[in-house]
Amino acid sequence: MTNKDEQVELAKLAEHAERYADMVAAMKSVVESNSELTNEERNLLSIAYKNVIGAHRSPWRTMSTIEQKAEGSERKRQMAKEYREKIENELKDTCQELLLWTSDESNIDNVNQHEEQQ
Repeated sequence: MTNKDEQVELAKLAEHAERYADMVAAMKSVVESNSELTNEERNLLSIAYKNVIGAHRSPWRTMSTIEQKAEGSERKRQMAKEYREKIENELKDTCQELLLWTSDESNIDNVNQHEEQQ
C-alpha cells in the first residue's frame, strides 16, 4: 500500500469517526503527493472541508441566536458575543486556509488533471 493509499484510507477512517480535521489533513497529504486525484479522492476532499466548515457554522448560528435573545443581562449577551466571535474567527481561519491552499497552482493542477482526462 502506497503512502497515498494509506492517507486515503486514513481519511475514510477519520470520516467514519467524524474527525473531519484529521480527514482534511490526510486529504491534503494526498493532494500534495503530486499525483492526480480520482473522483473518490476529490469527493473525500470535498466532504472533509464541508464538514470542518459545517462544524463551525452550527455553533456560530447557535451563539448568534443566544446573543440576540439574551434578556436582562448585558454580561450574558457580551459573553455570547465573545464566544460567537471566537467561533467566527476559527471559521474564518479554516476558510482562509482552504483559499490559500487551493490557490496553490500545483494543488489545483492535481485536482483538475483527472477531471480533464475524463
